[in-house]
Amino acid sequence: MTAALGAPQADVRDRPSGSVPAHLRDSHCKSAGSIGHGVGYDYPHDDPRGRAPQEHQPPKTAGRVYYQPSTHGEEPRIEERMRAMRTEGGGE
Repeated sequence: MTAALGAPQADVRDRPSGSVPAHLRDSHCKSAGSIGHGVGYDYPHDDPRGRAPQEHQPPKTAGRVYYQPSTHGEEPRIEERMRAMRTEGGGE
């Protein structure tokens, strides 16, 4: 548990995170689309795989990986699935 929380907590404390990507911002008000909020959002449930091939982290943190599966229990299978999703381009 400590390892899973340490890296993201350090990033929040020590690095600028940037803004929430526009496609993830609230799009419920009438003017939201005109300022880019929600534009380009891919709804994962519309994809037959149940996931959206889009970035969900702010640009400044894109590519940072916080979850590193261990070799214990089911985690090797989780790692295989994560690797397959990256290879397919399906996001996580």
